[in-house]
Amino acid sequence: MKDMRHRNANWAITLHSNGQTVSFEGAQLAVLMDIRDELQALNRLLNCHNALDIPRILRQIRANTSKPKRKVKT
Repeated sequence: MKDMRHRNANWAITLHSNGQTVSFEGAQLAVLMDIRDELQALNRLLNCHNALDIPRILRQIRANTSKPKRKVKT
């Protein structure tokens, strides 16, 4: 199937040099498809082991940099 998304296009609705017109509905669909591509790329990035280790690393940093508890005088 031909890629009909016209990525990163200027969506002014005009005639193209080949005589085709771009409908507003087609422009909306193309934008949604671009958003979907970006979300899929983010999902791939965030599912890598480096991103998944971030919470564990932050907990270690917090534990290593926290002040010791003060002893209460009685």
